[in-house]
Amino acid sequence: MEITPVAYFHSPLTSKFGIPRQSGLSPTLAGTIVFTPEYRHPDAIRGLDGFDYLWLIWEFSANNEQSAKDRLTVRPPRLGGNERIGVFASRSPFRPNNLGLSCVRIDSIEMTDSQGPVIHVLGADLMDGTPIYDVKPYVAYADAHPDARSGFVDSRQWQPLSVDIPDTLHHHFPGPLLDALREVLAQDPRPPFHHDPERVYGMPFGGCDVRFRVSDGVVYVVEVKKLKKVGGGKE
Repeated sequence: MEITPVAYFHSPLTSKFGIPRQSGLSPTLAGTIVFTPEYRHPDAIRGLDGFDYLWLIWEFSANNEQSAKDRLTVRPPRLGGNERIGVFASRSPFRPNNLGLSCVRIDSIEMTDSQGPVIHVLGADLMDGTPIYDVKPYVAYADAHPDARSGFVDSRQWQPLSVDIPDTLHHHFPGPLLDALREVLAQDPRPPFHHDPERVYGMPFGGCDVRFRVSDGVVYVVEVKKLKKVGGGKE
């Protein structure tokens, strides 16, 4: 079976670094789903306005590790990056077929002249330019299992970090972008084995390079620089 993208995702996050590790962890993080030309017709989404959430099937397109196909175990960040579990008992991005699955909230559906129906969503864990292979509505009676066990996730609680962004830097992130940045940073984008409080990290977000360090459970944003615009991505 060959599959081709039906849409592409657009997001303030233009790099793997900083992507939320699961959908819904940054509930105000906005993104858009833009269909490929053959699906830019209102009929393709007829009835979708009656749903609140979507399932997205997509590709970890920024992965370049061929060894992922042969990787039987992975080291989840929730386990500190030191314990291994089976790849099929994890949500690791390094998978045999490089496919991701995310549940996102529909914010609005916009009908445009140039791109057809554009779906605005919240809480996605997809990088800008990610190819999407299918879009399916979330159906609560079949998809929700609130009493289900969640393996190692149940026994390893994740504590979000506090985030300190100086007032003088707020103007770089208008409207809800500032809240979304706080949510993304609170999830600690660093590799799980990095603990140097003096190390400064850089993360592209919303057209800016956000420089930050982490100390004693607090993310300190120390600098923000505008990034130069480059050629446009997929639509």
